[in-house]
Amino acid sequence: MDRIDKLTIARDWLPRYTGMPLDEFGDYILLTNFRTYVERFAERFDCTIRGKDRAMQAATNRDGLTIVNFGIGTANAATIMDLLIAADPEGVLFLGKCGGLKHSTEIGHFILPIAAIRGEGTSNDYFPPQVPALPSFKLHKFVSDKVVEHGHEYRTGVVYTTNRRVWEHDLEFLAYLKKLTALAIDMETATLFIVGHANQIARGALLLVSDVPITPEGVKTEESDEAVTRDWTDIHLEIGIEAMTEIAAKGEPIKHFTF
Repeated sequence: MDRIDKLTIARDWLPRYTGMPLDEFGDYILLTNFRTYVERFAERFDCTIRGKDRAMQAATNRDGLTIVNFGIGTANAATIMDLLIAADPEGVLFLGKCGGLKHSTEIGHFILPIAAIRGEGTSNDYFPPQVPALPSFKLHKFVSDKVVEHGHEYRTGVVYTTNRRVWEHDLEFLAYLKKLTALAIDMETATLFIVGHANQIARGALLLVSDVPITPEGVKTEESDEAVTRDWTDIHLEIGIEAMTEIAAKGEPIKHFTF
């Protein structure tokens, strides 16, 4: 019996995970960890949310822009970037949240990571540790233009990606993060970049600082996270929508590497 190939698996599993038929996926895709983002997207464009009873939810507007809530963590990040080969997207942008690791970093700041440190381990299944986790910089150019157009500032730097969800109490780990000089910490970016690289998918990330966990009073709580969602979800989503829509309208290719 012949072994089934990866593309065949992805073509079966992507609709199974999202509830969305392959022909409904657009050429440009927004990724998020939050059902709220998908709901706001669907309300804005009056489109159907697929996968309400599935592990992931997805919606596509009339312009062919798709948004997918893939969940939280590096395993889910790797899964969606593997399954997206079935849709063969032109570009993927992650709209995620992160913890600021600098005292000058404030809640509501946007971060366009120039790279991500692979502290999660998941990406080691795709490339050796020496391979850097990088975005597609042309995609980030479109995103940065939109951030500025809306009157917001953004920072560039390195993000540390970890599998640890509860680490704020660990003084040794906090000291380690300080040595790395990373700008922020999250749980998906490095994996998305590496698996995108492995699958030749152009990718980027626009991260929103939702907490500053290097100080006790800056550790995220349910109350503080609700405030961030209330105050920043709409503009975060708007920038992502505008950036990916403009790339599609201009028809500019953003893949810049071959194997």
